[in-house]
Amino acid sequence: MNDLTAADIMRSPVFTVKEDDSVQELAALLAKKKISGAPVLNNQNRVVGIVSEGDLVSQDADIHFPHYIELLGNIIYLESIKKYEERLEKAAASSVKEIMTTEVITVQKEAPLHEIATLLTDRKVNRLPVLDGDILVGIITRADVVRAMAKG
Repeated sequence: MNDLTAADIMRSPVFTVKEDDSVQELAALLAKKKISGAPVLNNQNRVVGIVSEGDLVSQDADIHFPHYIELLGNIIYLESIKKYEERLEKAAASSVKEIMTTEVITVQKEAPLHEIATLLTDRKVNRLPVLDGDILVGIITRADVVRAMAKG
């Protein structure tokens, strides 16, 4: 099992969306293919983001203005105003580009299983796009790692 690489356990082909696709198109793809997320590609077919069910669900979540206190004529926010602004932007989004996560954690196809498991755990992500250079060739989810472990 220690010799397994990303290429051995990845799923391919990968269901993807384009950054200019609508949020409705994304929701339809996730529902139709029964997947929980997908890499986002630009017009050159390079990975520029990743989207998940969580990004879609946040569009329907209640958005509350951060709690604050006034002290000596100044406003002190008790919660992150930046997180509020991000949630507000996602709620108003109409394209994938507006809701996607742009800091995508990827692995190369030669990456060993222990590196993949470490990234999934330490970075708290559910899926890793697999690249050959800068070309998307597959995707690995937590379930793929568990399946590889079960096979021994």
